[in-house]
Amino acid sequence: MHDFLEFLKHLIDPVWIHAHGGLYLVALIVFAETGLFVGFFLPGDSLLFVTGMLIAKHKAPFASDPVNLLYWICLITICGIIGNFVGYWFGKKSGHMLFERKDTWLFKKKHLYQAKAFYEKRGGTAIIVARFLPIVRTFAPIVGGIVGMDKKKFLFYNVVGCIAWVGSIVLVGYLLGENEWVANNLEKVIIGLVLVTTAPVLFKMIFGKHTPPPPPAEGDSAGNA
Repeated sequence: MHDFLEFLKHLIDPVWIHAHGGLYLVALIVFAETGLFVGFFLPGDSLLFVTGMLIAKHKAPFASDPVNLLYWICLITICGIIGNFVGYWFGKKSGHMLFERKDTWLFKKKHLYQAKAFYEKRGGTAIIVARFLPIVRTFAPIVGGIVGMDKKKFLFYNVVGCIAWVGSIVLVGYLLGENEWVANNLEKVIIGLVLVTTAPVLFKMIFGKHTPPPPPAEGDSAGNA
């Protein structure tokens, strides 16, 4: 456990990242966090912020700042898009098994139908907003695949959400990358960043009005998901 926590701590250390694969490591981690079950614990937001700081300090592989910034944003964004597609594909392939399962005290099929109704109504928003929520961004595309979210719709919102997520946070890190106070208080800045990105959504989830979804139609099945 100590080694695991040390690894997570290293992922917000620009010096360690630069010495262990640099931003190609970041691209791999973003893919893992957005596409693999085991990646849910990875600190995507803070990692993207640190990425912006690294781009500001290290002019590679291009000497031009704008080109360098655009290169890394595009590469990391592509990895995030592919990662979400992996999660969606996994959910699509395994979804029919869940719809065919019998209810247990731990698993209720009605929750799948509720998720299906939600994704049909607000699936696009869910995919975009999930990008800014730790843990949720790992499972949102998987659920989208399980409930049969339209592939073209998923593609569009997957791309838009990833561009917004990667672009905005990397850019903030880039603009503040050479600020001495930020460098000396990086952990505080990252905590603040996580709070800023998650607080509005959590507030809405806790205090917003919830309209219960309609019950599933008789005879509905995974084939209609």
